[in-house]
Amino acid sequence: MGLALRAARAAGAAGDVPIGAALVAGDGTVLAVVGNEREQHHDPTAHAEVLALRRGAELRAAAGAGDGWRLTDCTLVVTLEPCPMCAGALLLARIPRVVFGAWDPKAGACGSVLDVVRDPRFNHRVQVRAGVRSEESAALLRGFFAAQRD
Repeated sequence: MGLALRAARAAGAAGDVPIGAALVAGDGTVLAVVGNEREQHHDPTAHAEVLALRRGAELRAAAGAGDGWRLTDCTLVVTLEPCPMCAGALLLARIPRVVFGAWDPKAGACGSVLDVVRDPRFNHRVQVRAGVRSEESAALLRGFFAAQRD
C-alpha cells in the first residue's frame, strides 16, 4: 500500500485525483505502480487500476512470462475502492485479490454501492481486503478536493 500511496500523491501533484495502484505478482514482484492519469491523457478510462493491469500484463508479455492477459496470480493494491469500470477490469483480468484503502460510498463496486467483484452471476470472483491504511488514503482525497473547492 505504501507504493500505491506514493503513486496517489504523485497523481495529485500532477492535477489528477490522487488514487494510486500497485500490481503485485504472487512471488512478490511488483509489476506496476501507477496513479490516475485521466487529466494527463484526457482519457476517462485512465484510472490507476486499469493502467496497472495494462502495464503489468504488458510487462509479463514482454518478458515471456505469465498467462497472457490473465493475471491469475496477482494482487491489485489500490488506495480507493474500485469503481464499476475498474471492478469489471479486475474480473476480466482474472485477478484473484484486491486490497484497497478507503471505501468509496459514491461509486465503489467492491462492497459499498455495488459488489461487482463478488457477484455470483459472473464466472470469476475476487477476494476483497478493505481498509488497509484507509485514513491515509481518505486524507489524500479530502485534501485534494478541499483544494479544488478553494
